[in-house]
Amino acid sequence: MGLKKIFILLALSLALGIFGCSKEQQKVEAPKQEQITKNLVPPQVEMKGQNFLLQLSDLKVVSTVDTASKEIVETPSLKGSIKITNISKDILDIQAVTLDYLDEAGKPIAFKSGEKIAKASLFLKAIKPTEITEGSLDVTIPRAAVKEKALGKIEVNLVYVPSPLRREVLTLPEKLE
Repeated sequence: MGLKKIFILLALSLALGIFGCSKEQQKVEAPKQEQITKNLVPPQVEMKGQNFLLQLSDLKVVSTVDTASKEIVETPSLKGSIKITNISKDILDIQAVTLDYLDEAGKPIAFKSGEKIAKASLFLKAIKPTEITEGSLDVTIPRAAVKEKALGKIEVNLVYVPSPLRREVLTLPEKLE
């Protein structure tokens, strides 16, 4: 009879141990970080320069936030689509598009120490008159512009080589021996 009690006690202990462990394994930790996307207002902008028409669309800021403290843990990024139309009579050699962020007073919002700075999107494409080139925009934006909602304006700089653009081809007489 004493042996039966010990056997039952061991079986119950084993059962509790198995079910207890399985409950612990079923607990899933919540993610410690989450990605938050905020749309810019207005989400689409069209600007006309002397030689080009620039259209930005689907503008949004993507930031990674710590779920507990709600602090931004990585440098946020500005994403969207860009469309450049050559409205001049010459070929334009588009090099890059750079962005600067300004507050409501028109003062630059600086990146803080430790933030990743990627303010340019490279294009490196020559476009003929009335030709259009499209691409995606993926640059960083200062934390202060997002966290403090200080962003008032975005200054877009289109870097291009004006025409008449001429290219010269040189042929080198080389052989592989």
